[in-house]
Amino acid sequence: MENIKKVILDAVPEAVIEERNKLTVTVEPNKLRHLAKTLRYHAELPFDYLAQLTGMDWGEKLGVIYLLSSSKDLTKELVIETGTTDREKPLLYTVTDLWGTAHYNEREVFAMLGIRFINNPDMRRFFLNSDWVGFPLRKDYDANPVLNPVSLESKEIEDIAPRIVETPQGLKEEKNNIFADDAYIINIGPQHPSTHGVMHFRVALDGEIVKKIDVHSGYIHRGIEKMCENMTYPQILHLTDRLDYLSANINRHALCMCVEKAAEIEVPERAQYIRTIMDELNRIDSHLIAWGTMCMDLGATTAFIYGMREREQILNIIEKTSGGRLIINYNVIGGVMFDIYKDFQKDVKEFIPYMRKHLKQYDKLFTGNVIAVGRMKNIGILTTEDAISYAVTGPAGRGSGFSCDMRKHQPYALYDKVQFTEVIRNECDSYARYLNRLDEIEESLKIIEQLIDNIPEGDIQAKTKAIIKLPEGDYFQRVEAARGEFGVFIQSRGDKTPYRMKFRSPSMAAVSVMPIICAEEKISDFIGIGGSMDYVIPDIDR
Repeated sequence: MENIKKVILDAVPEAVIEERNKLTVTVEPNKLRHLAKTLRYHAELPFDYLAQLTGMDWGEKLGVIYLLSSSKDLTKELVIETGTTDREKPLLYTVTDLWGTAHYNEREVFAMLGIRFINNPDMRRFFLNSDWVGFPLRKDYDANPVLNPVSLESKEIEDIAPRIVETPQGLKEEKNNIFADDAYIINIGPQHPSTHGVMHFRVALDGEIVKKIDVHSGYIHRGIEKMCENMTYPQILHLTDRLDYLSANINRHALCMCVEKAAEIEVPERAQYIRTIMDELNRIDSHLIAWGTMCMDLGATTAFIYGMREREQILNIIEKTSGGRLIINYNVIGGVMFDIYKDFQKDVKEFIPYMRKHLKQYDKLFTGNVIAVGRMKNIGILTTEDAISYAVTGPAGRGSGFSCDMRKHQPYALYDKVQFTEVIRNECDSYARYLNRLDEIEESLKIIEQLIDNIPEGDIQAKTKAIIKLPEGDYFQRVEAARGEFGVFIQSRGDKTPYRMKFRSPSMAAVSVMPIICAEEKISDFIGIGGSMDYVIPDIDR
């Protein structure tokens, strides 16, 4: 990274470079775009993957923290910070033309902190209505419910996008129509079973061909990141299970590791084994739901019943271990809450051949079905370049040739001690994404096989202080959840509560590409494409 430091200083000599937990560069807002562009298109190591974009209220400044990485080497990471002292009309420059994933993230920052981004083509608030009073993630936000009463009246949807553009004469406020005047628009969701949650798509059609999609989110926004600012770290654990509830154990593992790294807590080896096995059981459980629901979206109800049947075996093991089934509530800071039950290893070892047997049944039932293949092959094309730009990870990103498995690139827990294959396909279509999940179930079984007979004796929890305070600083943790990279960012000021907590949602990235991969496809394929992306709405509506 020494070479990168030179590149940074050559581009912006006044940039401040610090060796924090990650290499961090602070630049003035008017220098951000030049530095971002320089790094994005660097010949040797292009920082073409924007892993996280986090809005901040530092008190004296409002700003953004960007966590960048390179698709060529995901171990290389760089943090850029910028901010403005203008709290009345805060403005920063957009990076949407450099990283596609920035678009919805910048709209989220505007909704939550009031920062508008110059040249972003659509500066509507994401998650919140346009008439919401105040900006919830600001430290001076007034949460008085009188200011934002619950309305029982239906509101007309305005398909108009305000924006600020830079012209030779200065900044100019504009409003653009989202759709053409003669566009035929239908609503898919938010109350629709095949949007996989309360997600609302405004879809413009030409006959039965999708021409444009406008994504509306926030119907179940719960303000989790705001809640975290007033909770201790052990209390926050209970919220992570309720983000992507199908990756509940993995999400919670991520937060635990972030806190453990910051507090220098060493997790006992027995707990590491249990955590890794439970994560992989959780991954299989999630992929079975994804497989079953996608098949059902395409008309195969029997496949859904089969997927739920096998998932029930996993849920029985999880329930006997933790007491929970969906909201598992098992990982704690320093280890796991309970030791494994007496027959845990026996039950898991019996499940492995059982699952393999039914994977073959899935292939006979659906994978080779000529109608199913016709509904998936060469449908919903997500190019490798778009997968990287829009930060689409997990089975969907790897279905587009993007090597992005955090268990391989930044191993955690016991993933550096087991042999498994990162499943990658280059067809970039719905069928590749479908096959990836089935293959990843087999890889998870291989991981569990290597660990299940080798669980060492010992403690399941490290001793921790009654009140956990993290040293002042910024802390990041990235893990491989069932839908891709789940990220945790904590900014601590030395208190028992975080100054800022941010969760990086893999599902938000998956939804952000729906307008691209559904364009020019038939409306009948829209639902199947959405099923292949496998997004979970509460993971987006944090």
